[in-house]
Amino acid sequence: MFEVSVIIPVYNAAEFLEKSVNSAVHFNEVKEIILIEDKSTDNSLELCKKLVSENPKIKLFQHPDKENHGAAASRNLGIEKSTGTFITFLDADDYYLPNRFNSEKKLFEDPKIEGVFGAISIEYITEKGRKEFQSKFSDTTLTTVNYPAEGKEVFKGLLGLTPKVFGTFFHLNALTLRRSSIEAHNLRFNEDLRVHQDSDFIIKLAYHCYLKSGIIDQAVAVRGVHDDNRITKIIKYSHEYNQRQFLLWQSQYDWALHHKVPKQYQKNIYLRYKSFDLSLKSGIKKFFSIILESIKNPKILKTQYRFAYLNR
Repeated sequence: MFEVSVIIPVYNAAEFLEKSVNSAVHFNEVKEIILIEDKSTDNSLELCKKLVSENPKIKLFQHPDKENHGAAASRNLGIEKSTGTFITFLDADDYYLPNRFNSEKKLFEDPKIEGVFGAISIEYITEKGRKEFQSKFSDTTLTTVNYPAEGKEVFKGLLGLTPKVFGTFFHLNALTLRRSSIEAHNLRFNEDLRVHQDSDFIIKLAYHCYLKSGIIDQAVAVRGVHDDNRITKIIKYSHEYNQRQFLLWQSQYDWALHHKVPKQYQKNIYLRYKSFDLSLKSGIKKFFSIILESIKNPKILKTQYRFAYLNR
């Protein structure tokens, strides 16, 4: 049976939360909406309680200590509390479109399919948010991949190892997973990452699970872009940007070693990790570190991330 648990981390989202919840609650496929309130400083908790009182599908949880633990920990708690056969995610300032589960219902008839992903569009909620987003990312109408793919092709595509450019990202809002597959591989979000936990999770997921593209030529969900989006505030290749990318690829590299991921993938992940490691060094130490690393791994000078450290 196609029963979905929708997990929504909630932190200072009172302005958007009701629209987000209402976009999901009406689907027949949605068994439950799990709100994980993460010690908001606005009235999000009161709004969560109101929504729970209005619909039995909606459930509210907080962390045991009722403190703030971040989106990764909130999603992990949501996974633990979920009871649906399938799991989806939704950010509290985003919303689903009416076609959200159109492809899943058919694709999941194939038992080997463990996850389905699609495309999302962008809604600019504030002018400042629009300017910040467009200054850092291409002004595209869809966040999606470039062609249909499944299985290991998805993992290789996310690492940039396919002959055609696959695309480097698809959004959690457009991802549906078999709960049994998440549990079988003990997949969780890295709680040490305050940003990029989604990218980290998706790449690991694509390695361990058989994913297939669903609707990739039109949006199945909408991402709201506004002044408080953390990712848009970071200046590309600034020290903060490089630090956060370093933590992401360090997480990936540690995982690749631990799980004995094939060497060709380990090498690709290592080059990204090392590029941002070098970017955080300075002065003469940085100069000699680049020289030594380029002798050991000449391909590092050809990565798309080389300017993160060579031009600073």
